[in-house]
Amino acid sequence: MSDPLLPELLELAQEAARRAGELLRDGRPADLAVAATKSSPIDVVTEMDIAAEKLITDVISARRPDDGFLGEEGASSEGSSGIRWVIDPLDGTVNYLYGLPTWSVSIAAERDGERIVGVVAAPMRGETYHAVLGGGAWATGAWEGECRLAVRPAPPLDQALVSTGFNYVAEVKAHQAEVARQLIPLLRDIRRGGSAAVDLCDVAAGRLDGYYERGLNPWDVAAGDLIAREAGARTGGRPGERPSRDLTVAGAPGVFEPLQRLLEDFGAWHD
Repeated sequence: MSDPLLPELLELAQEAARRAGELLRDGRPADLAVAATKSSPIDVVTEMDIAAEKLITDVISARRPDDGFLGEEGASSEGSSGIRWVIDPLDGTVNYLYGLPTWSVSIAAERDGERIVGVVAAPMRGETYHAVLGGGAWATGAWEGECRLAVRPAPPLDQALVSTGFNYVAEVKAHQAEVARQLIPLLRDIRRGGSAAVDLCDVAAGRLDGYYERGLNPWDVAAGDLIAREAGARTGGRPGERPSRDLTVAGAPGVFEPLQRLLEDFGAWHD
């Protein structure tokens, strides 16, 4: 890393993600899923989400008080340094509520609007993924030591394993189900992981050939998008556009292009 700022930002993001992940993992009540349909567990999850975001912003602000923030739980400040942190303290809230392992802490750093550092920690997997712009994508946990990530060689689309996600609004979900119905016969299969950040990292790690979802926010994808691209994936939204709330698509070159075309043809970006 020739830019001396990048190691500092990466180390800080890794520390903040590790500590927030430990807070969420160790602070989750053992019986949270028992009453998963009641209001009280939701309140607990919200409290944990807010506490994790505060921990992250506190850790970063203690060392870099002039940086800005954009966070899912309301952290928002412009800052004066040119660095902005984009934070999802708990990506995969429903998985967390039910005790499923696929949830994560996602932290990205942007400089003048360009993503330069991304860290995704998945504590229940025991895995952490990270990337800096131009420095490749890396992971620890399921591999011996630190492993450089690379997307899978692209299969024909009918042999591609693709992940997606669904909105919580019934009408939007119904449209997404119709898009998936059209897409499934054209793929090897579809998965629904529940954490956009982890899905993007799984593309980077070669565990998925592609991923798409509608309705994502910047904090859902900021870190995972950089990690996927640094592992060799292509990412985008609708043809010619960047990932957005309309559509986010990621995949190995050779999978990304036909998947994006199909999603456009199927109207995946609108009701």
